[in-house]
Formats: sequence, structure tokens, C-alpha cells
Amino acid sequence: MKARVTVTLKTGVLDPQGKAIEGALKTLGVEGVSSVRQGKVFDIEIDTADKTRAEAELKTACEKLLANTVVENYRVEIL
Repeated sequence: MKARVTVTLKTGVLDPQGKAIEGALKTLGVEGVSSVRQGKVFDIEIDTADKTRAEAELKTACEKLLANTVVENYRVEIL
């Protein structure tokens, strides 16, 4: 089963990398960008046919390794 885990900074957490990207886009002439927030995407294959079990396993992986839940949110999608 294929899944995608998306990890993003929580609202209110400063994002210096996002600000740097925003500035670089403006320098490159990309117009209309008013804000950039960066994050991480993990495409994962998990060896189960049970969607509920896959989601539970991936949530555990997020809590233990993939996301710093103090400052980051995560979303698990089964594809």
C-alpha cells in the first residue's frame, strides 16, 4: 500500500527557510508570492492491505520519528 505523509510547521512557528525561499522567488522575478511555508513530504510503501492498520502504523512513525510534534503537524494519506 502506498501512502504520503506531509509534515508542516504549526501556525505561529517561525519559518526562516520559508522566508528565504520567499525572498529568492522575488529576486528571481516570480511575482505575486506573498508567503511561503516549507515542509516535508514522505512517500512510503507499507506492506499491508489493511488501510486502518497502515494509517495507525504511519501515525506511530510520525509521532516517533518523522515529525517533531512540538512544532510540526502531520497528515497521513493512503494513496
